[in-house]
Amino acid sequence: MTPDQITAAAEMLFQAERTGVQCGLLSLIHPEMTLDDAYAVQAALVARKRANGAQGIGWKIGLTSRAMQQALNITTPDSGVLLDDMLFPDGAKVPKGRFIQPRIEAEIAFVLKAPLQGRQITRDEVLAAIDYVAPGLEILDTRILRADPATGRARIITDTISDNAANAGIVLGAQRHAVNAFDLRWVGAIVTRDGVVEETGLGAGVLNDPVTGILWLVHRLADYGMGIAAGEVLLSGSFIRPIEAPPGSRFHADFGPFGTVSLTFA
Repeated sequence: MTPDQITAAAEMLFQAERTGVQCGLLSLIHPEMTLDDAYAVQAALVARKRANGAQGIGWKIGLTSRAMQQALNITTPDSGVLLDDMLFPDGAKVPKGRFIQPRIEAEIAFVLKAPLQGRQITRDEVLAAIDYVAPGLEILDTRILRADPATGRARIITDTISDNAANAGIVLGAQRHAVNAFDLRWVGAIVTRDGVVEETGLGAGVLNDPVTGILWLVHRLADYGMGIAAGEVLLSGSFIRPIEAPPGSRFHADFGPFGTVSLTFA
């Protein structure tokens, strides 16, 4: 994609979020689009949001489960940028109309006390840089149509990455734990919507270990000369399928001894 095409695609996504009207699939408009093109669109979209006053607070990792990777015919996760206007307090009520087609995922969140950057970073160095871990929910949304109405073609990985990895919101539970306080592979959650259990899962569903996702992100960002700053929040990837969040729905994720987190949609 040319620089002008990248800028135009990012503006299309920005306007879709602003108006609440989804845009068409970028993969149809630009069938030649590569993953690097998609991340360039994402970066341009985030820059547009920063110019509008948003501030970065961290990163999300997506497509970490085998089921989601197989659904999109990929073998690698993706990532997106967390911004300050995406952060909701535990127990918050999301205003009506804030999102287009929101869905919920349960995740383990990491907060760093030291920066991480470079291809040489090891798992032990990731663990040493973590301030704490906490239960979390991610709100997904899609500014791009999930499927093209004319052809029925579903969005693909380049669409998702361009759309900031479908990133829309984050909720952190009140509990804070040292990274070695739990075996994160065995940290799980029971997620209910309106009091009905919709999904359960374990941290091992995220690349067999959520810490592996953080290491993947550090290495991916290094390819672009970037890193993760101290104090940033990292969503390590969902270990449940996305749950639709229609108006009026109530979500509660019970992580057992690890904590709880909840959210309501007006």
